[in-house]
Amino acid sequence: MKAQILKVNEVDEYYFDEGCFILELSNSSTDPDVSIARARVEPGVTTKLHRLIGVIERYVILSGLGLVEVAEQPPQQVSAGDVVIIPALCPQRITNVGTEDLVFLAICSPRFTESVYEGSE
Repeated sequence: MKAQILKVNEVDEYYFDEGCFILELSNSSTDPDVSIARARVEPGVTTKLHRLIGVIERYVILSGLGLVEVAEQPPQQVSAGDVVIIPALCPQRITNVGTEDLVFLAICSPRFTESVYEGSE
């Protein structure tokens, strides 16, 4: 791996069928240990229940208000500064319960690829 600075390009944001918009900030086969994406969930939207195979995911809430469901835990409200740690194979989804976009970083290790995504609905 070489030192580099990755510049964000907002036009690269795309809609992911899970129910949110994704902007990949760092996700490359040259750095397989981790990926970082910005996720954006619109008000009133709940992402699809899913799990990641062999990947640990962390949500770092940047803005907005959410209700996160992880494994068998009761739904919990999250807001800016909160971190949600989601073990591999753990069912998860998040609802935007606020009036503005819910924005968070999704940090995965090893890196996220679509092949590790498994829908549960």
